[in-house]
Amino acid sequence: MDKLMDTPWFLRLTALFLAIVMFVSVKMSVENNTVGDAQDVIRDIPVDVFYDNENLVVTGVPEKVDMTIDGPANMVQSTKLLKDFTLKVDLRDLPLGRHTVRIKSENISEKLRVRIDPATIDVVIEEKITQTFRVDPELNERLLAEDFHVGKMDVIPQTIEVTGAKSVIEAISFVKASVTGEKGINKSFEQKARVRVLDRDLTKLNVTIVPEQVTVKVEVAEYYKEVPLVLKGRGVPSADVTIDSITAEEKTIRLSGPRKVLDLISEFSADVDVSEVKGPGTLDVELKKPKGVSQMSLNKIKVKIEATVSDTVSDSDVSVDIEETNPDMPVDGEQIATKEFQNVPIVVKGLDEKFNSSFMKPTDGLVVLTVTAEQTVIDALKQSDFMVYIDASGTMDEGEKVLLVSVEGPPDVRWKLSDGEVTMQIELA
Repeated sequence: MDKLMDTPWFLRLTALFLAIVMFVSVKMSVENNTVGDAQDVIRDIPVDVFYDNENLVVTGVPEKVDMTIDGPANMVQSTKLLKDFTLKVDLRDLPLGRHTVRIKSENISEKLRVRIDPATIDVVIEEKITQTFRVDPELNERLLAEDFHVGKMDVIPQTIEVTGAKSVIEAISFVKASVTGEKGINKSFEQKARVRVLDRDLTKLNVTIVPEQVTVKVEVAEYYKEVPLVLKGRGVPSADVTIDSITAEEKTIRLSGPRKVLDLISEFSADVDVSEVKGPGTLDVELKKPKGVSQMSLNKIKVKIEATVSDTVSDSDVSVDIEETNPDMPVDGEQIATKEFQNVPIVVKGLDEKFNSSFMKPTDGLVVLTVTAEQTVIDALKQSDFMVYIDASGTMDEGEKVLLVSVEGPPDVRWKLSDGEVTMQIELA
């Protein structure tokens, strides 16, 4: 036995046997580790879509899908690692409309079993169209400072081109460009804004937009209010001048300022001094800015005055005692006389029934009426022949109002008032 073990062939055969045993063991170990029911999931695999993308639009194809593979472990591992396969949907032979198609795989070993999630998809093939839309700018006005508002917003360019499926283009209800900023905006600005295309439910639509951004110019202005321009005569014209009307081309004026100030203003009173009027003509009237108002659309207006000039002698040429004639001042053979009526009440006409009025100046609502005429006329005149009144028909709100006093009386009689205007307090009844 010892001799046999010492022979070279014994050693050779033993070495060969051990080599075979080791080879078989290693091979079985490798096969046990690499062959079997190995399975794995490859996620987020992109899907290639083939169709006429110049003239058609396809919807319903997912951008990425998951794929499960099982088979020999070595193939599963190498396929997942290399990802040298593709998933595709070929729609080139399909007509317009809705179709259910399968996602196919390419360049995957036949020894692997493949399951794609989802296996089939519903796609819609539509005609691609391009249409021009006007862009509407928008700004959340809660971002504006108090008493400021958006005067105007301009978009450059004003229109954009939208390309997409025909049904999607027809569903477009809004094309908007929104601008934003820090709260408290009080000055004009411009900003780049991305265009959004929305349906009637304000859902963003999947379309191609050219250009994707526009420039929005926002004009921010202080709060304003437009009110009627009311002309009011102040002072008393000379005795030989009767003011028939005072008018201006401008009927309204725009006032800017805090809302709480402007809400209290219902009209703008422009005072016209008629004491120096000698006859018909025009006057330049400076407008006084009300307290709290920051800006006015008009600072000066041109007022047209219609007036009648009497041919009788003016009061400055008459020197008589009250209720007495002046024998040295004949006019056309008649003597001129002057008479005063004391405590003549001022009648308020035209005031809406929802208001009450009270006199502030004169406090008693009484004036002195001085009349001048021929002696025979003066002798027959009574206070009841005259009506002294103010026209309050233009009063629309409460507050302190200054109104011009007017007189109605017999013809051929000139008169003067101790007060040509009154100050009234108007209150709700």
